[in-house]
Amino acid sequence: MRVIIYVEGSSDKNAMEVLLESLIAEKLQQGISIEFFPIKGGNNDRGGDAKKELLLNAPTKAVNILCNNPDSIAIILPDLYPQNKGFTHETFQDLEKGIMDKFYQALQKRGIQDERLKERFKIFCFKYEMEALILAAESALQTQLGVTSLTVTWKIPVEDQNHNSPPCQIVEKLCLRRNLWPNNRRSHPFSRHRIIY
Repeated sequence: MRVIIYVEGSSDKNAMEVLLESLIAEKLQQGISIEFFPIKGGNNDRGGDAKKELLLNAPTKAVNILCNNPDSIAIILPDLYPQNKGFTHETFQDLEKGIMDKFYQALQKRGIQDERLKERFKIFCFKYEMEALILAAESALQTQLGVTSLTVTWKIPVEDQNHNSPPCQIVEKLCLRRNLWPNNRRSHPFSRHRIIY
């Protein structure tokens, strides 16, 4: 069996492969391949909106995979934030409905009426950004920022941040204050290899 999971960017792919490394290896031993694919491929610098691209294009890719490989499962795994990309959504239920609508449109476009395909199509979302984990690890954050104390200006628990003040913006502001944010916004000081586990 092959499980194909579409995510927004290569950082999502890399993070999930690291976090789920032992599960991926265990499932591979059982004959189940779990693969993550960023919708933008390996080139996040080519512009555009990864979330919008994922929501609008991945359902068609999923239909193609499911039709051509009957022993596969296709999963779409976007971030919940930012809202209203691709179509109107603020909650997971809105997001799921919008993706399912795109999935059904892709089926109709190909003239497919096989409801069994829907059983092998799954939708999940990252409700919280990776940066929420960074904010939750206050002592590691202090160390990374090179400070002995930290004024907490975000909501506790960090999961309660909202669309108007998401964790990624809070982390960016903290890094900018310390001149730690590079010119390339896609590569911040908490990139995969620098996170303190």
